[in-house]
Amino acid sequence: MSHAFSCRVYFEDTELAGIVYYANYLKFIERARTEFIRTLGIDQADLKARDGIVFAVRRVEADYIRPALFDDVLVVRTQVTGITAARVHLTQSVHRDDALIFDAQVTLVALTGDGRPTRMPATIRHALDTA
Repeated sequence: MSHAFSCRVYFEDTELAGIVYYANYLKFIERARTEFIRTLGIDQADLKARDGIVFAVRRVEADYIRPALFDDVLVVRTQVTGITAARVHLTQSVHRDDALIFDAQVTLVALTGDGRPTRMPATIRHALDTA
């Protein structure tokens, strides 16, 4: 299953030339991941309050293929590629129309409040595994 999240490029996302500043792709994929997790019925604020668990980015490998420009409408696609007891591996890609412009491999880790890795609850792993 692949989740799709649409967003528009605003002036604040670009540098002087009207090209999206490279770090803003990380913001786009972060928003898409949050919405993806929400669609699975996972409330991250509740997970933190109830179980003391938060998700953090452990690793990102990114390829910038083509520039996005001011006023483009982008679609971020998110797909789970693997799960362990404490990690989630995702592929996230950004498209303009049907053209791939950015591609990333992202690893999330479940952490306790003091920043230590922890096992995700079985319900969370199941929701991610069936996505």
